[in-house]
Amino acid sequence: MRVGLLRKVGVATAVYGVAVVVWPGVLGRASGLADDESTRVSLRPVGWRDAAGGAAMALAPEGPALRVAAGLRIAADFGDAALLGMTLPDRGRRRAAVAVSVGWGALSVAGLLWPEGHDGVSRRRRRAGSSR
Repeated sequence: MRVGLLRKVGVATAVYGVAVVVWPGVLGRASGLADDESTRVSLRPVGWRDAAGGAAMALAPEGPALRVAAGLRIAADFGDAALLGMTLPDRGRRRAAVAVSVGWGALSVAGLLWPEGHDGVSRRRRRAGSSR
């Protein structure tokens, strides 16, 4: 598990969530939704969910608690991809929403599954002192 990556995703998600709570148009405009009071009221809970889930990822103790927080974040991101991909009114915005949601979910999946210390450089090369 890449704790540092999960923490960074958590902080970014929490900051974005707070921004959506304060300025729901951040998400509304990107999604192509009407900028009216009912849309703003509907988007604020999504921002709150992201703020809370991101804070959990940023602050949960390493181990099972962090895995659960990351799992919830992944479920939220992939759920957003599915729901927004089926329901946003504009085809281009649907595709963009799916790409962004899947991208953030994939970062969390990578953080959970990518072993700590695995940086793509083989141990043999590290031992040999190669910088390539």
